[in-house]
Amino acid sequence: MEKLFKIRENGSTVRTEIVAGLTTFMTMAYIIALNPNLLTNFDVGSALWNGVFMATCIASAIGMFCMAFLANKPFAMAPGMGLNSFFAVVVANIVGITGLSYVQSFQAALCIILIEGIIFIILSVLNVREKIVAAIPLGVRLGIAPAIGLMLMNIGFGSNAGVYSETGGPFYAMANFFGSLTPSVAQANMGSGYSTMVLTVVTMFVGLFVIVILDHKKVKGSVLIGMLVASVVNWIGSFLFLHTNPFASLATASFVPPFKDMIDTTLFKFDFKTFFSIGWFTAITLIITFCIIDMFDTIGTLVGTASRAGMLDKEGNMPQMKEALLSDAIGTVAGACTGTSTVTTFVESASGVEAGGRTGLTALTTGILFLACMFLSPIAALIPAAATSSALIYVGVLMLAGLKNIDFTDMTQLVPVAIMLIAMPISSSIGHAIGLGLITYTVMKLFTGKAKEVSVLTYVISALFLVKFFLVA
Repeated sequence: MEKLFKIRENGSTVRTEIVAGLTTFMTMAYIIALNPNLLTNFDVGSALWNGVFMATCIASAIGMFCMAFLANKPFAMAPGMGLNSFFAVVVANIVGITGLSYVQSFQAALCIILIEGIIFIILSVLNVREKIVAAIPLGVRLGIAPAIGLMLMNIGFGSNAGVYSETGGPFYAMANFFGSLTPSVAQANMGSGYSTMVLTVVTMFVGLFVIVILDHKKVKGSVLIGMLVASVVNWIGSFLFLHTNPFASLATASFVPPFKDMIDTTLFKFDFKTFFSIGWFTAITLIITFCIIDMFDTIGTLVGTASRAGMLDKEGNMPQMKEALLSDAIGTVAGACTGTSTVTTFVESASGVEAGGRTGLTALTTGILFLACMFLSPIAALIPAAATSSALIYVGVLMLAGLKNIDFTDMTQLVPVAIMLIAMPISSSIGHAIGLGLITYTVMKLFTGKAKEVSVLTYVISALFLVKFFLVA
């Protein structure tokens, strides 16, 4: 194990790496059910849903195994949020254009993911993606981690723990609970969902405070323990106050993986004829759009999380970046072949890093747990979203510490970072926020007489993002 992952050399232990892998898994396990929900329009139980569910587990695991053995990094991968929603929109558009069924259109859209993955493998082998990373100015790179921190906090307080009721939803802790200012207003807005929201908020903060206290006392696995304590609080609260049994789903749950459904609907089901029937220009535009978003989402997550883990050198570069990017590309191809949207490095990897993960053993552990979920998904589903929010908020706060490295006296560095800080949580896209940061940096350098300080590749990337934002909707 030591020879394979160099655990002691990276200042870690086998136990710490395994706990870190479990921590990462618990913060991102929601994707196992959410991804097929989004990609099939919540057609739960259908053959396509089962196929995407299996693809999510398998492709994510393949990507993480590559990350473990090729790059020896603690980063986890899964179908990217945002990209999966965009993919679902593309599938719906193909249905409208061709008149074919959703499953057939889904198989046509998988061609985009396959081509994107192959392009990224080629670019990674030729070091082109690594050069793109190097083209991102140091100031922008330093601002990625704090911006991701704000996005994690936004996810924790917002979309990760939404509540529905007969009056609508989802309702979110920060916007609809604390945002209402008074309990009477919140209760009037949420109806029966108010009690669930109270339990959500209590769960969230109990978990957060437990993590903070344990971490202050230098207790190993503080994030994982905090999430478990929060889960217990939520389960007890469900029994006592909501009068619901959080374990009721286990009675009818199936532990048999639906391999046949994946084979019938998504495994190597590429329909190129239908895909290109939507028009060559549209097809190529879609491929380029997916490539741009995925590339900078991955780069941003890798750089930001590696920065928090102290894995960057003085120039802000990460060792084995090429191998990490190649692992991401292989994961995307695996996703296309098994039947899911773009597989990318997950920002929730930061929770495992904070738990002490420093090597590929962390990624390997998370990957094994994803495979186990093909058999044990009903058990993984027992962890409430509010408990994972505790970890996301805590890690987000810690990542804000990266702001101390920003030169606040240099406006050409401060303004791009400030824009990234607000753009990332609002857009929920790391790639789009980096694009806005690069454009801002380039324009400011250009009009302050420092145009020569901007590399040619940075100009090209900024121009591509301008095209993406204004010409490719």
